[in-house]
Amino acid sequence: MAVFFLSFILTYTVRRIALRRSMVDIPNDRSSHSVPTPHGGGVAIALSWFLGVGYLGYHGVVESSLLQALLAGSVISLVSFTDDIIELSPKIRLLAQAFVAVSGLIALGGFQSLDLFFITIENPLVTNLFAFLLIIWFINLYNFLDGIDGYAGMEMVFLALAGLLLFGGEHFAVLAAAVLGFLFWNWHRAKIFMGDVGSTLLGYNVAVFTLYYGNASGENFWIWIILFALFWFDATLTLLRRKRNGEKLSQAHKKHGYQRLHQSGWKHDKITLYALGVNGVLLLFVFFLPAVEVAFIAALGLLYSIMRLIDGKKAFA
Repeated sequence: MAVFFLSFILTYTVRRIALRRSMVDIPNDRSSHSVPTPHGGGVAIALSWFLGVGYLGYHGVVESSLLQALLAGSVISLVSFTDDIIELSPKIRLLAQAFVAVSGLIALGGFQSLDLFFITIENPLVTNLFAFLLIIWFINLYNFLDGIDGYAGMEMVFLALAGLLLFGGEHFAVLAAAVLGFLFWNWHRAKIFMGDVGSTLLGYNVAVFTLYYGNASGENFWIWIILFALFWFDATLTLLRRKRNGEKLSQAHKKHGYQRLHQSGWKHDKITLYALGVNGVLLLFVFFLPAVEVAFIAALGLLYSIMRLIDGKKAFA
């Protein structure tokens, strides 16, 4: 509860400072918003999260390798906060992400094995290269999917609560509380945006959980992949489609599924609530389907069907 109120108060404070210093996002043709809105609210998430998880670590509640990996995320938060203010070059951002990915992997002791259902890869060069790329991709795709009110925050609250339910661990409760305190101010209509400082940190956290629990068992790895499927499926499919169209991948766009739903007339809160429903179904797959590979295939089928429905509302062009 203390973490929630800290995040709540810090978000309010950051919003006031951002308004006084004119740190606002001005809507443009790629925006899903129509009103200038303060950004950088992810600072409240980051500070609340690191204080909370640090407190747990001090009292020995969080396993040391997981704690060290999570605390490495402070670097990506700091760099992303700087980027929110002065806009760093893509090379600097990528170097920072690479540094954090390597630091997190070292803290976790690497990624031990990759279970592909039909074969298990244990070559450390392959598994750790895969883990490195996964961290980089999760950091960036979470940033891509932070585009409408409550969407990125809702996803993290769901993942944290699902993690608490499936794996236990007070760090999940702390993370959910840190995001909920911000989410109060980010719900439709948003009074403040998360900014890169929040979205990149959350993407990094998801990657760390995926690898940490994946080191315990191959099934755990796929459970996290299924739980996070709503985000990575949309981001990855959109990237592949844009590549197929010959588009410049570094160019900003509005072609993700949730963005096209908004263009078709859906409001932010409706999209976010429906996404929460989809996440609930993914969690049910994990709980009730007989094997994790069956749940993974079911998740792909569900998300592909949803994407086809979105195509019918607003074509991918």
